[in-house]
Amino acid sequence: MAIDRKGFFDGVRGPLYGGRLARAQVAGMSALIDRFEAGGETGGRRFLAYMLATAHHETGGRMQPVRETFAATDDTAIARLDRAFAEGRLPQVSAPYWRRDADGKTWLGRGLVQITHRRNYERLSSLIGVDLVQRPERAMEMAVSVEILVVGMLRGAFTGRRLADCFSPGRADWIGARRIINGLDRAERVAGYGRAFFTALGG
Repeated sequence: MAIDRKGFFDGVRGPLYGGRLARAQVAGMSALIDRFEAGGETGGRRFLAYMLATAHHETGGRMQPVRETFAATDDTAIARLDRAFAEGRLPQVSAPYWRRDADGKTWLGRGLVQITHRRNYERLSSLIGVDLVQRPERAMEMAVSVEILVVGMLRGAFTGRRLADCFSPGRADWIGARRIINGLDRAERVAGYGRAFFTALGG
């Protein structure tokens, strides 16, 4: 399914990006659209819209792979997470998964969608055919990060929920789709992004 790129970017520039799109934002969205068009897994524009909405939310609108806390380096991210944990601002965290292990690796969140914990890096490695265990930093590469997001959301690798559970010819559960990633955290906000992307895609 070919996407009208000019119509799409004209459609999202105002509602989601304040009338201006940076080159990096265009590149990130283009990478996701390219993968969607090439993959052939689905013809549903709602799938693509919610993938774009997820990337938009998880990256703070940057549409580029990011580290948890939007830090420029792993060490900065670790320091920020340690501070938040010590101050009790991460009540959902029982063990600090971001601290370096015996091999010096950190399993903090990275990518267009934040994968955390070694077990999730292992799971995604097997699904996309890229060794993220030996080199977890590869989740910051655009092509790898796109594959993680697309395959993970299609196959339910993050929480067990898949895009097909939420979107079909007779169903569009924009709110419930957040469970694909993270329960109902910010579900209405991400749903709004998804609807805006879907409109821009000609939905």
